[in-house]
Amino acid sequence: MRASGHDFDCDVLVVGGGIVGLSTAYALTRSAPGTRVTVLEKERGPARHQTGRNSGVIHSGIYYRPGSLKARFAVRGAAEMVKFCAEYGIDHEVTGKLIVATDRDELPRLHALVQRGRENGIPVRELGPAQITEYEPEVRGLAAIHVGTTGICDYGAVAAQLATASGAEVRYDEEVTVVDRRPWGVAVRTRTGTVVRARVLVNCAGLYCDRVALLAGDDPGMRIVPFRGEYYDLARPGLVRGLVYPVPDPAFPFLGVHLTRGIDGGVHVGPNAVPALAREGYDWSTVRPLELAGTLGWPGSWHIALRHWRYGVGEVRRSLSKRAFTTSARRLLPALTEDDLRPAPAGVRAQAVLRDGTLADDFLIREAPRTVHVLNAPSPAATASLPIGREIAHRALIALSA
Repeated sequence: MRASGHDFDCDVLVVGGGIVGLSTAYALTRSAPGTRVTVLEKERGPARHQTGRNSGVIHSGIYYRPGSLKARFAVRGAAEMVKFCAEYGIDHEVTGKLIVATDRDELPRLHALVQRGRENGIPVRELGPAQITEYEPEVRGLAAIHVGTTGICDYGAVAAQLATASGAEVRYDEEVTVVDRRPWGVAVRTRTGTVVRARVLVNCAGLYCDRVALLAGDDPGMRIVPFRGEYYDLARPGLVRGLVYPVPDPAFPFLGVHLTRGIDGGVHVGPNAVPALAREGYDWSTVRPLELAGTLGWPGSWHIALRHWRYGVGEVRRSLSKRAFTTSARRLLPALTEDDLRPAPAGVRAQAVLRDGTLADDFLIREAPRTVHVLNAPSPAATASLPIGREIAHRALIALSA
């Protein structure tokens, strides 16, 4: 595959049609009008994986270390996402949420969140037990904080709007299988045999971002280890008015089982976090031996298992036992029964794991000649997708001008 002069099909080729890839395309065409952008997505439409399988929460940014990319992007992105939804008529609501401590050991962590929220410029109100029930009559806790800027929206609709509004050429059913990077640019071949030549490649492939990096000849220094988050729908949605979260364990980049009233009025309970046996392993029966072998062959996976096996056993137990899952959720919602929980679609998180077992907790963007790799886009990636897209687009335009 060779190209020169006017042989390029586009200026920037984005691999991945989730919300981050589409936000990048949107930012490129707005910040540099006339830039020709193509997006390749292996599915038949946008947002079929992480974007379309999350709880739909517009996160405030309260959890994230001040100064981190997550904190900066989330706070800015939450406001921009509300504005974007309003501009395009996408269902959304700023609901606020409660973070509730149900055990005395959690109180110091709750107070630390108050301080972190204030450092990030987020309005936070501290609540006692009686005030908790004013917001959520069925929720019980020793103390809580109310975060007013949290909201909900339909991220699938956001992604579809970004695809249209960007003006980019978005091609579906095009899975990238070959990447050929040369001094003049990058050419890719898809499973259908399509060849696309571009000056710059942006890798927003989510669950497969490490594979695309390797196809380009770059060592990403990490691997995606998939974690499945399983949800239930609440048969009695009237038990919950809004969004209720536990105090997270800072040792893990997961927020724990929470209660989320979605934009459709239903209430989701979850997710847990269990190892998936495939990158698109949305249930225990989905096993892809080659993908599982790749996970098990990465040293970081074993470091995680040895370091956090007790936590993992608990998560697997809640996955296999509805009673155990119910018991966990009843810490926040004592009125909950097993009969209240109805299985709902699961999601898979593309968790970047370093060789030493470190779970990458912030956005991880690495650049190589003619290439920008987005190697970790954890929650709040959907919330923060508009500023993230601008950051990635900025780096791609620098590469384009080189």
